[in-house]
Amino acid sequence: MAEIAPLTPLRYDLARAPLASVIAPPYDVISADDRKELFARHPYNIVRLELPEGEGDAKYTNAAALLDDWVKSGVLVRDPEPAFYRYDQSFLPPGASSGQTITRRGFLAAVRLHPFSERVVLPHERTLSGPKEDRLKLLRATRTQVSPGFMLYSDPRGELDAPLETGSVLAELATPDGVHHVLAKVTARDALVAVADALRKSTLLIADGHHRYETSVAYRDEQEGLAPSERQKRVMAEDAESRYFMAFLVNGDDPNLVVFPTHRLIHSLPRFDLDELVAKAGPLFIIMRRDDAPSAAELLTWLAKEAPTHPAFVVVARDGRAVMLSLKHSVDLASHPTLGSLHPTLRKTDVAVLHSGVLEHLLGITQEAQAKKTNIRYPQDAHAALAELRAAKDTDGSAQALFLMSATPVAQVRDVAEAGEVMPQKSTFFHPKVPTGLVLHTVDPSRTVANVMARQ
Repeated sequence: MAEIAPLTPLRYDLARAPLASVIAPPYDVISADDRKELFARHPYNIVRLELPEGEGDAKYTNAAALLDDWVKSGVLVRDPEPAFYRYDQSFLPPGASSGQTITRRGFLAAVRLHPFSERVVLPHERTLSGPKEDRLKLLRATRTQVSPGFMLYSDPRGELDAPLETGSVLAELATPDGVHHVLAKVTARDALVAVADALRKSTLLIADGHHRYETSVAYRDEQEGLAPSERQKRVMAEDAESRYFMAFLVNGDDPNLVVFPTHRLIHSLPRFDLDELVAKAGPLFIIMRRDDAPSAAELLTWLAKEAPTHPAFVVVARDGRAVMLSLKHSVDLASHPTLGSLHPTLRKTDVAVLHSGVLEHLLGITQEAQAKKTNIRYPQDAHAALAELRAAKDTDGSAQALFLMSATPVAQVRDVAEAGEVMPQKSTFFHPKVPTGLVLHTVDPSRTVANVMARQ
């Protein structure tokens, strides 16, 4: 099944670049203001490689030059000893009080790339076209994977707990979001073999990093000469770095995994009328209304209370009116014009019902428009999104409606993936995010990873 290998990555020289000052969130959750703050935080902050300076394609060239400079000057050094990097994040889950901290443990490793069709690495959501083009250009220029993906494996008996306990701590730090981080290096050969062998019993589910994974597959294919423009397949070692993807691997059977919702902000439609939408939605949904201009917190509490067991979401208009659309149990979804084409597992998810039954069927926002974000954005912060909606004016590009969502349960995510299906873009938001900059995986076709299982 899954095949993993230890990393021999580039790592910061911690004497010159303390991790607390140089790591950053993943590129897709960094706002313009966040980027400025990270640039100012430290001259070697990883955001300078992840979201480099420059206009157009010049920024990718700038990132490559900066990376080369950091390596030559010793800011980044090659760790020659193959290792898995155990990584713990301790935090208070939403609604918890002091003393209820939980720890999410995983490890960083190199995962052999497989196309999704081989069913070894499973996606659970569709991707956006813009980020894939951006990430591929950055990968081509730097030949380095700066940010890890995040994958879930299955280990209900906790077989990996003991081998991952070995190793030495490299860094311990706290970040402004209240998360406590511990990074350790696991190098004992017995531990490496035990972990790699255990993973061969599992498929891997992408929790976060679909764009980065698809980009890495595309880059590998280019390096092998499989791109349409190439005429001859390039000879590459079986364990070439470019055949592997750096991922943070976590036990998907951990009951403490935390997932946040991602909401939908609708904009730039020719027109949007809440009453018209509700009238069209009536045959499919139970309608509940609030006309008291409630806050985002009140609306999310309302959603959690009223619709915990079946697909539901809240749509808010500019004037503050809010309507909960809760899927009727009696409706024959198999005969619905758009929902009927969905796999039964998808019909159980809030996001698929919203996208297929409302955004596409009632509002005319096609899957292509969703991928390009033509009429939709995907905010995580419900409070900021609601404030933006209420401040919007009747001008082109302004927010017209906000759909507030519940988090998609991990079990539902796996059910969809194992059925060979995918949910719409941004269906999950695993918390906390895995920082960029802990280690960097080069994807040089002339370098190989240390595949411990190949030496068994």
